Amino acid sequence: MGNMWYAYVSHPDTAPDFNKPPTFDPLLGFPNGRKERCIKATREELDKANIPLSKRDYCVDYFLELIKCRQQHFPNTHAQCSHQFHAWEQCEKEDEVLRLKEYEREKRLKERSKRIACKERLETLAE
Repeated sequence: MGNMWYAYVSHPDTAPDFNKPPTFDPLLGFPNGRKERCIKATREELDKANIPLSKRDYCVDYFLELIKCRQQHFPNTHAQCSHQFHAWEQCEKEDEVLRLKEYEREKRLKERSKRIACKERLETLAE
């Protein structure tokens, strides 16, 4: 509820649009660069395994391992594939946290640029 209030009522001008890509340089504030996120599985492998589009994110490699384990140990998948399920679930959680951090970073950078622009306008008016 807090992000909805922020985005539509209190600060609609600085709220990031989550449907659009980030407006700032992703390397801004990272002097040593950032670790690049990559997917090991190819599109052909995903199509062959019939992975739905909703699961094709950065954790799809863990999801593929889980699917293969479930196919190998079909009747007893809960006991045999708990490690793969936990790894996939943990990756999904970390991905969600990373996306939330990116949203907050975008919000802070928009507020910062607004403050800088306001300060510059005040300085030009004072002269």
